[in-house]
Amino acid sequence: MRPVLDSDLLRTFVAVAETGNFTRAAEKAGRTQSAVSMQMKKLEDMVGDNLFERGSRGVALTRRGGELIANARRIVSLLDETAASLVAPPLGGLVRIGIPAEYGRSILSRALGEFAKRHPRVEVTVRYAHSDSQVRALAAGELDLAVVFEWEGSSGGEVLMHDPTVWVTSTLHHMHEERPVPIALYSRNGWCRDFAIKSLQQRGLDYRVAYTSDTNGGLTLAVTSGLAIAPISRSNIPPDCRELTAADGFGDIDSSNVVLHRNPLATGEAIDGMESAIREAFMLTRQMGATVGMAGR
Repeated sequence: MRPVLDSDLLRTFVAVAETGNFTRAAEKAGRTQSAVSMQMKKLEDMVGDNLFERGSRGVALTRRGGELIANARRIVSLLDETAASLVAPPLGGLVRIGIPAEYGRSILSRALGEFAKRHPRVEVTVRYAHSDSQVRALAAGELDLAVVFEWEGSSGGEVLMHDPTVWVTSTLHHMHEERPVPIALYSRNGWCRDFAIKSLQQRGLDYRVAYTSDTNGGLTLAVTSGLAIAPISRSNIPPDCRELTAADGFGDIDSSNVVLHRNPLATGEAIDGMESAIREAFMLTRQMGATVGMAGR
């Protein structure tokens, strides 16, 4: 007989998977830790396999758990959206967002997807540009929300994630082994270009500029095609590529934080809702990264 999955079990399963810890999941779900453990034991019995690997630092998804989590998230999200639509009137208005292009797919697509289902009448405009340009646009009143990289000090914005820039190489082409090492850089002058070159000079690495681009996508293309290594934020390392660490003779380029700023003159429930959606999307990314890191230890 096919098992009937309880949505409450799936909600708790998602909480455990995203926190990587039964205690924090219990706090999030408003239950005791023993109740959460019993729920997960029941779900594992229904599935017929272990969903978590237990360790001293928490829990990580097994292969079977990884297969289940995507569907569980969709079910929980659909239930939440349905409940919200029953009690909240749809919002309208305009929201103007500035965000680095590298977070368009990984972060903004998730935030926009959730937001649009709840508030289909809101008009959203997105501006992809480098951080200095976004800060100027925010100050000029051209944006309501801006997500930017900050690498020195604190500007008073909300830190969403620590995401340092690192040197990235293709695992298929090994361009980091060549000397002088071919590098790809942003064509514009700025912090990333300056920090990237400085990091090579500090380590005594000979280099040559093999490729320049004004976009993160261009740098990614240079790496994946085997043309050069490139400075890319750690959370956006593409498939078949890896970070170059101190063991390779490289290391972190900077210590960037990803920071959310809001125009102080921007008001309204639509902007409030989008701000929350962006914050939640980054939170999920952090939690998923922590779970992956735990599983890899």
